[in-house]
Formats: sequence, structure tokens, C-alpha cells
Amino acid sequence: MDNTSLVVLVGGASSRMKTSLESARLNKESHANFVHKSLIEVGAVPKPFLYYLVRNAYKAGYTRLYLVTGIENKAFKNLEHNKVFLEEIQVSYAIQYIPEDRKKPAGTADALQQCLDQFPELKEQVFTVCNGDNLYSVEALRALRMPRTAPNALISYARSGLDFNEERIAKFAVMDITEDGFLNEIIEKPNSDRLNEYRDISGEIRVSMNIFSFSGHLIYPFLKQCPLNEIRNEKELPKAVSNMIKAHPRSMLCIPRSEHIPDLTDARDIPLFKNLH
Repeated sequence: MDNTSLVVLVGGASSRMKTSLESARLNKESHANFVHKSLIEVGAVPKPFLYYLVRNAYKAGYTRLYLVTGIENKAFKNLEHNKVFLEEIQVSYAIQYIPEDRKKPAGTADALQQCLDQFPELKEQVFTVCNGDNLYSVEALRALRMPRTAPNALISYARSGLDFNEERIAKFAVMDITEDGFLNEIIEKPNSDRLNEYRDISGEIRVSMNIFSFSGHLIYPFLKQCPLNEIRNEKELPKAVSNMIKAHPRSMLCIPRSEHIPDLTDARDIPLFKNLH
């Protein structure tokens, strides 16, 4: 398995980020008010958040980066022009076009489908997909490159290892995992009364932080056929994954980890990255 390609979803700013910008104690001229969240500069020597994610990916062995952006992606291309990314990383840009009958993008499953349509070589590869607003560790990114028998995999994070408040953790999707470590289902916003039903064989509740490794030819039909979520009116990647597993049981291996994932979903998180190097 030669998984050296990383697809990063960097679509529009989330509603949570937009709302939190209003309540966060940021200067009105703050960089965060004008750029996509993955471009917000953080760290002791300020660099775009995305720089740190791509740096970790390179350390984990990825050499090809696909950024899935909106049609206005000049700011992302400027990162490459300004040599923010390592020269050893080959960067490509996939655009998530908005259908004529919509005012906003059609969701994460649609974003990945459009990427595979624009770069069909991915349909014949194993590759990793992640969000652009989470700083996944080198070890987690590397784990998805390791040889395995299953065509797909994801990182299953121990809920107890996440350093978020209970309100935010309660919003994370949890996993139903077989005793031998395969994904049965991803449950979005589960009822708190049923959480104990989803503890794995080690007693942990496992959550998804949206980092997957896919076999392109296996996931693609389920991206294309993914239904719109009735509430959000978007095609969501976890739903495509769930449908794939129903059709191909034991096709997604869960790789357990217990660690915190720095997250830039909320503007109030920005100061937490001031010491990042």
C-alpha cells in the first residue's frame, strides 16, 4: 500500500467559527475576520494553521497534497507562491463548485467526490482525507499509511483523551466498533443516555475526528450516491462511509489513539496556539 497522498478539506468557514468571531475577544482588524480558518496565523512565529498540518503530514511520509477549496482560492495558492509549504510537497488544488440550484457547497462528501473527479488517479489509489482545521499528529497521520489488510481505515480517538469541554465533546460523532476493531457505524450526535452502548472492547468511547484513509475505487460510488442530510441539506462524508460499510462490512479498520487534537473550529481557540512552534 503506497499511501503518500493527503486530501485536505478547506472549504468555507463554518457557522460556528463565524458566530464565535463575534463573541471572541479579537480586534476587529484581526486576521481571523478575513481569511479561511485554516489560513489564520498562529504560533510563536505566526504561520498559517495549515502550515503546521502540512508539516506534520510531510514528517509522516506524505509527499502529495490535494487542497479542496472553494472557487476563490487565491489565498491558498499564495501559500505555495510564498513558499510557506515545503518544496518536497507536491501541491494540487481541487475546486468544490457550487451547483446552480444551491447557494452554498453541498458538503464534505461532495467535496471529496469533486476532488476525485478532477484528479481521477485518486480513484485508483489509497489516500488519506482530513479536515483543514484540526492539527492531527505525525503519529496519527503515519498510522494511516501503515500496511493493513482492510481497504479503508480511520483513527478512532478515545473520548477520554480529548481536552475539550463536555459541551463540545458531546457534539462529536461516536463509533460502533466490532470486537476485532472494524467499524460498524458512525453515530452523529448520539443520545447521551446511550453512550455506554458504544464502548469498545477496552471500555473507551471512540469518536471520529474526520481523518480517514480510503481506497478510492471503493469509496467513490458512495460519495456519488450520498443522500442529502435532511437537516443540514448537505452530503456528509460520515454518511457515505456508513453506506459503504453496509455494502462492504469489515472494510474499515479502526486504529485506536488516545491524544488531544488541537482544533480551530471556534475563534476562541485561536489564543491557545500562541506557543506553537
